[in-house]
Amino acid sequence: MEDSFGTYNPQDYSSYAVNEHLTTPDELPSDVNENILRPTTLDEYVGQDKIKENLKVFIESAKQRGEALDHVLLYGPPGLGKTTLSKIIANEMGVEIKATSGPAFEKNAELVANLTNLHGNAVFFVDEIHRLNRTTEELLYPAMEDFVVDFTLGQGPSARSIKLNIEPFTLIGATTKAGNISAPLRDRFGIICRLELYTPEQLALIVRRSAKILNVSIEDNACIEIASRSRGTPRIANRLLKRVRDFAQYEKSPTITVDIADRALIRLEVDKLGLNNVDRTILHTMIDKFNGGPVGLDTLGAATGEEPTTIEDVYEPFLMQLGFIARTPRGRICLKGAYEHLKIPYKNVEERTLLNWQNDNSGDNNG
Repeated sequence: MEDSFGTYNPQDYSSYAVNEHLTTPDELPSDVNENILRPTTLDEYVGQDKIKENLKVFIESAKQRGEALDHVLLYGPPGLGKTTLSKIIANEMGVEIKATSGPAFEKNAELVANLTNLHGNAVFFVDEIHRLNRTTEELLYPAMEDFVVDFTLGQGPSARSIKLNIEPFTLIGATTKAGNISAPLRDRFGIICRLELYTPEQLALIVRRSAKILNVSIEDNACIEIASRSRGTPRIANRLLKRVRDFAQYEKSPTITVDIADRALIRLEVDKLGLNNVDRTILHTMIDKFNGGPVGLDTLGAATGEEPTTIEDVYEPFLMQLGFIARTPRGRICLKGAYEHLKIPYKNVEERTLLNWQNDNSGDNNG
């Protein structure tokens, strides 16, 4: 079997469109049925072992006291299960959960309406909490600390301040950009959890569990094959599993074998490390057009046809985790691992760039 993309064609797969978004961690419209795959208890939740063990203690203690759980901040890369974990917390506490997102609050009255409708130590989940506007965020401060909402009704001379008592609740905030949360808001969270990328072994367990829920037979080696190409992200693992299932069904195979998984992922242009076509385009552009770098983000975006913010937020983090690219004061550069993965002779450009930069910025310490 040739491990290249678009060359393997045992049957007519023309009905399958290659989609580089398969390996992006952001939630897509095709993920609307993802709820059936979400675990509902901490025991079912795979990975994040330290966080789970601590949450078990906090939840059980809060239940024994009959109090609401302290406010929780969940942060980390997209697709790691922050929303799932918030629903598990509510389920373990035995309370209702109301879910919304930071950009949804355009007026203070909308937040007040949500807070006053919370009852019985309920969970109030706010996704993308770093995108709350400043006035709405400040309205949360007394609500989080004292369970009181202060807001102004009316405008001008007739405006009056109203203070409403609300029932104790647990605010769970989720964000991929913890640094964008203001210090006053961040300091009001009593429990702060950073979710880590998953290992292939953990993702294989998730793939196995999801396949069982989807009533799909799958070999252990196929689970590992899908997991190893999922960029450490459960959402991507589940997405790839569904597409591999389609290929197995098309081939009329009752079981997803490792060969079927490999062929399907090749057709989907997802390589052994989980890189998709856009990832490889970025690396090839840096190497072929800019001699390995350094190259600026805007220039790279123009050369690849991708938005610079998309490269920076979606593709660059994984390439940096693999050690394929690095940021320098002069721009992005390709490292040795990228050349080896693409089977391109290593030019050693990045080491000379770093060395030159270090020499340019080194002072004479001998006076």
